[in-house]
Amino acid sequence: MLRLTKPQKLNKGDKVATVSLSWGGAGDTELRWRYELGKKRLEDEFGLVVVEMSNTLKGSKYIYNHPEKRAEDLMDAFSDPSIKAIFSCIGGDDSVRMLPYIDFDIIRNNPKIFIGYSDSTITHFICLKAGITSFYGPSILAEFAENIKIFDYTKHWVRKTLFDNSIIGAIPPAEMWTGERIEWLEENKNMAKTMKKNQGYEFIQGEGKVRGPLIGGCIEVMEMMKGTLLWPSLDVFEDAILFFETSEDMPEPVYIEYWLRNYGSQGIFQKAKGIIWGKPYQEKYYEEYKEVIKKVVVNELGLKHIPIIYNMSFGHNEPMMTLPYGVLAEIDCNNKTFTILESGVI
Repeated sequence: MLRLTKPQKLNKGDKVATVSLSWGGAGDTELRWRYELGKKRLEDEFGLVVVEMSNTLKGSKYIYNHPEKRAEDLMDAFSDPSIKAIFSCIGGDDSVRMLPYIDFDIIRNNPKIFIGYSDSTITHFICLKAGITSFYGPSILAEFAENIKIFDYTKHWVRKTLFDNSIIGAIPPAEMWTGERIEWLEENKNMAKTMKKNQGYEFIQGEGKVRGPLIGGCIEVMEMMKGTLLWPSLDVFEDAILFFETSEDMPEPVYIEYWLRNYGSQGIFQKAKGIIWGKPYQEKYYEEYKEVIKKVVVNELGLKHIPIIYNMSFGHNEPMMTLPYGVLAEIDCNNKTFTILESGVI
């Protein structure tokens, strides 16, 4: 079973770094206000001291052209003993270009919190290969810089997961949700998003309880790393609870079908203990994705026993929980609950 080294928890007054590992919009003139708002929230509401790495704010053109500088920032942030955690500014679509420049020993020898989602899935699997727990959760430009305020649910699970070394415990679904995209203009920053009632977790199948370490990410990004040195060997998926979500690209259901069929062909689903799936962005293809999951996992692969929870509160909609990689979680099909049975930090 997958076991990773947990990083130290955060405390008020800790120094944390922001990084642009994919899209470099945090440094673009028209979006700098948004970055500064997210930074201020980390400082004011979490008591952290926030610093940028050398290239964090050099802008999207520079960041795109210099994947080696992105990797350098990541390596420097892990190497610096004064930095206690690393926060991703935003996702994007080409973090995988950092791969030739990564020193896995630096990460392995300096375990610390890394948090982000979407294209940050690549960096999570870099951490996974290095043997440390990282955290699938909010980014600076999106959630921490949310219009008006950080969503309470998002804020609670960041606090509980990163600042508390007790057991994380049961994570209920968010009561409300939104996938609304308000253009990132400074004059819009006080516009509230339209919230909708969340129907809660949907248990597609399964009985009793299963337990396993968490591993997963944004399913489109995971496609980019198949066949690279980041893709785990089959034994890494042994007894895992797999988590998947889709991005704002809202891939057509047929692609989900193809990708899931690949997981089955690799034998990954057959190794896993359970599957959890984030609410599709804006609930686009909500029913269609669900049917594709059942078609491939249940009907084609015949895995009629594996618990599957759908419509979970992580990923590209808001608010979101924070999921720690490699940490033991439990799906209880009888009581319809999802619980993380350990702390994510020490």
